[in-house]
Amino acid sequence: MRPPPTLDTIRHTMLSTRGLSRATARAAHAPRTSRAIVTRGASQSRVRALPHPYAQRRQQRFVRSLVAVTALAATATAWQWYNGEPFLRDVHAEEPPREQHELTFEKPRRKPASAEENRTIISSQHLQVQKSWENPGVYAWGSNAGRVVAPDSNESFVKTPRRIPFFDGKLLRDIKLDKAFGAAIDERGDLLQWGTAFSKETTQPTPTLRGKNLTSLSISRDRIIALSKSGHVYSIPVSQQEQKTGPKPASTSWLPFWGSSSDISYRLRTPQNLGWSERVTQVSSGLEHALLLTSAGRVFSFASGTQDYPRKGQLGIPGLTWESRPDGAFDMPHEITTLKGFPVQHIATGDFHSLVSDAAGRAFGFGDNSSGQLGFDFNPEATFIDAPSLLPTQRLYAGTAQQASVTNVFAGGNTSFLTIEATKPVAGASPSASRIQADVWGFGFGLTGQLGNGRWTHLQSTPTKLPAFSSLYEYDEPTSTVIPIRLAYMSVGAAHAAAVMDNVASVAVPANTRRASSRLTENDTNWGRDILFWGNNEFYQLGTGKRANAPNPTYIQPLDQAAEVEREKALGAFGEKREREMHRFQITPRNKVKVNGRTVEMEQRVACGRGCTAVFSAV
Repeated sequence: MRPPPTLDTIRHTMLSTRGLSRATARAAHAPRTSRAIVTRGASQSRVRALPHPYAQRRQQRFVRSLVAVTALAATATAWQWYNGEPFLRDVHAEEPPREQHELTFEKPRRKPASAEENRTIISSQHLQVQKSWENPGVYAWGSNAGRVVAPDSNESFVKTPRRIPFFDGKLLRDIKLDKAFGAAIDERGDLLQWGTAFSKETTQPTPTLRGKNLTSLSISRDRIIALSKSGHVYSIPVSQQEQKTGPKPASTSWLPFWGSSSDISYRLRTPQNLGWSERVTQVSSGLEHALLLTSAGRVFSFASGTQDYPRKGQLGIPGLTWESRPDGAFDMPHEITTLKGFPVQHIATGDFHSLVSDAAGRAFGFGDNSSGQLGFDFNPEATFIDAPSLLPTQRLYAGTAQQASVTNVFAGGNTSFLTIEATKPVAGASPSASRIQADVWGFGFGLTGQLGNGRWTHLQSTPTKLPAFSSLYEYDEPTSTVIPIRLAYMSVGAAHAAAVMDNVASVAVPANTRRASSRLTENDTNWGRDILFWGNNEFYQLGTGKRANAPNPTYIQPLDQAAEVEREKALGAFGEKREREMHRFQITPRNKVKVNGRTVEMEQRVACGRGCTAVFSAV
């Protein structure tokens, strides 16, 4: 391979390759004057001025030199590139071809087979409402030491909501759970019992008291207090053995000489001195005592257990003890005369204390106050109050110009709760235009978070507001106004509680009833009410699947997890690509639906007991 040419070689080559003719070389010494040449052709008069021959030769030399230099430079560059000079290769490297990407388009989604299928895909809450209507029954969780939440299992705990197979497809009027026994009233009004305290051999709910048309019940330490539709009050022993061996009252009949003994032992505890058309409308029981509320607003109390007689003032009758009780049965009802003149509307009982509220928005408490559960300052020399005492609720709103009115009372274990509506008048407006603030207050024992105020408090004698349920508002579309979100009701167990909010819900009549709603379009969905749990979680009674106590009210996952998994699969089949959503349990409010071929009015309700919880389909 020859070496590249040098600059001297290039200059010599330019001189030797000029190719000038001899005539041109002689003319180089001619004078530098221009000549006029007459061109012959189309016009003889056309004259073109030509440059001097020397200038023309100089221009030709320049052009030829430029061409030669360019050619030699290209040759040198090619030589260096071929021998591997990296800087040239980098400069002249070819650009790599761009990667070609094929355009992909989203596949068309499969169209839902029906409007109902489309609603299920849109909303998990709609799915929950539909499943509660299609599959009524009982979900239970928490302690299973007495085979209550899972009668057919020997597990110690049920960590998340699980259905009790016996109640599948069944509607109940009421249910109450204890760690050692459970009691329920079926749709016909018969009493069902189960658990080891009832019978160690029975693994399924068993009918006991029948034919009394029971509507609601409450439980004490060893007895069940049940209320019938006609207002009769029954006290039934928990133990099946005691039911069989105890005294059985004679049943009555409207036919003369037609009567027989009951097949189980029980006591009738309806007050004897009721007025005309007056009957018992509510029952509530603690561990040793029970309260009865009549349609006239009167309150009666009696001993609801046989193990211990009430001795902490929870009966509300000053001076009443086992020694000073009147003649007759130890568990006969006594009217709380201190409350005469105060038409009571609501009653509540904890383990050893009682609360009532009247139509004027006042609240009264009596019984044990060792943890401040009556709302009064703790007094170590007098740990209980045996007469109904007015709670100073108005001072909770001191300096706010709001008028406080108690709307309901709740109690359980050693804690108490009040719902209060605080009204603030608007200047120059009618009373109906006053702004209403709905609040919930708690007091008593809260060491395991059962007060729901976010704190761990051993003794809380001054009511403290629960932020999760207080001063909440929402927009109501039918009235085009902002309304307060009230508390529908609360279920308080021994150390934990659940609250159902009275928020705006949408439960249109399903398509399988005759009253199918015309306003429910393809994209409209049903949704229920918010429900939150808090407090002690030693036995997994909060339903979160964890054992940590919760001082703040919290949501739990939907009860029917299998249905949620099916919904996620359906989303994938319809082309919905999304991360797995965390849905919350919403409880279904009352509505008319068709169950087993008949139209009934039903709802879901929650019941917190001693270390366990249940949600059931109620009529």
